[in-house]
Amino acid sequence: MATVDSTTPVAQRPPQMSANPVRRVADDLAAEWRGRGSYPPGPTNFSIARTRQIAHDPLPLLLGAYEEYGQIFGMRLLHTKVVFMLGPEANHFVTVGHPENFHWRESSFGDLIPLLGDGLLTIDDGYHDRARAIMLPAFHREQVEASTAAMRAEAEVAIAALRPNTVVDVYAWMRKLAMRIAMRALLGLDPDDAGKGAVAAERFEQALGFFGIDYALRLVRGPGSPWRRLLAARAVLDRIVYAEIARRRAAPDDGRRDILSLLVEARGERGERFTDSEIRDQVMTLMFAGHDTSTSTVTFALYELAHHPDALARLCEEQDRVLGGEAPTIGQLEKEMPYLEMVVDEVLRLYPPAWIGPRRAVRDFEFGGCRVPRGAYVNYVSWASHRIPEVFPEPEAFVPERFTRERKAALPRGAYVPFGGGGKRVCIGKRFGQIEVKLVTTMLLQRLRADALPGRTMTVRQMPTLSPRGGLPMRLRARA
Repeated sequence: MATVDSTTPVAQRPPQMSANPVRRVADDLAAEWRGRGSYPPGPTNFSIARTRQIAHDPLPLLLGAYEEYGQIFGMRLLHTKVVFMLGPEANHFVTVGHPENFHWRESSFGDLIPLLGDGLLTIDDGYHDRARAIMLPAFHREQVEASTAAMRAEAEVAIAALRPNTVVDVYAWMRKLAMRIAMRALLGLDPDDAGKGAVAAERFEQALGFFGIDYALRLVRGPGSPWRRLLAARAVLDRIVYAEIARRRAAPDDGRRDILSLLVEARGERGERFTDSEIRDQVMTLMFAGHDTSTSTVTFALYELAHHPDALARLCEEQDRVLGGEAPTIGQLEKEMPYLEMVVDEVLRLYPPAWIGPRRAVRDFEFGGCRVPRGAYVNYVSWASHRIPEVFPEPEAFVPERFTRERKAALPRGAYVPFGGGGKRVCIGKRFGQIEVKLVTTMLLQRLRADALPGRTMTVRQMPTLSPRGGLPMRLRARA
């Protein structure tokens, strides 16, 4: 089969978006002007308080608007109107029913381009579909099973370092572990290598910090600004990643099973292959999508289990019966531990890490009796949809039993969308992330218990993914 030179992209790359905040604001205002009179009803007056609330405590605001206006409503945030769509029908419409109405790139996902580049989260249409098709073999069952060895080895060391009768920030602990797993399984780097893996991990964390600050600070561009720190961290990352790509192109090794190596060798149906910059962008996107989500899910699982001892006891009974104290296999995690599956599903219902699905309408459309103009920002919000009482009774309660196989199958289409619904844009690393969450949670609970600290309450921050604000200190004790 003929191959395309490595400098030839898999398809025409999308046009680059401006990083100039003034230009972005001007474009938003122009789009709103063109669509004037076509937005759904809702609170569209200028309000700094509303804008701050959507960034720090959005659930009461969104669920209140849902009660007042229904499953689609408009809301002015800062300078522009934003359309929100909540509930099963709305989620299905955006993610599966009519995805052709929307682009990801021109939504707030575009804010990620300075770090991620043109990865799966920030591209659309044919370019997205070709890139995803080339990447899919890297996430087939055999490849994910190969990555599990790295997960298990890193988890074993990290858990052995924990000491009973100590207070540990389990969020920070899991974040470090998830990064080490990502270094090995995604980049194929040794996280203890001070010249590569350790530096890449440190710089990636620094770059991610940009997306956790207030939006107004992200607009500052001067020397010493968070923006400049992001670019500096990216420059170091790029040097490491591009050097690794060059090394693996020069000396292919069929024995390497990390995702970076697989993408270097990946071919499309016509023999086309990724360019160096395309590989770099896809790997950075996978790092972003997998690192924060696994960290948050394990952390929230430990929090909920600490507050629900009956669920913890049932989970541990299943664990002991199936595993007998041995480390779990993929088959056991996926097929023989149904209650673990229910616990993870319920954690993802309450705390979907990617809590919001930002889009931008590329054509006029109608939904729920409302017309939405081309150019409008449109967001579905799984975090809010998962807490609608007529869909999930007692939505604030932690009830894993609501996800028995029968009850899960009976849910309306679009009711449960922690991974972006279905269709061709469902998370490509979904299985990889689920295995990591189940493996780490299981191995930790085989040895230790994590208890909530008396008098401490947890609040949730939204950016870049859901996580406990200020971390989550918990007291460890040996399992009886």
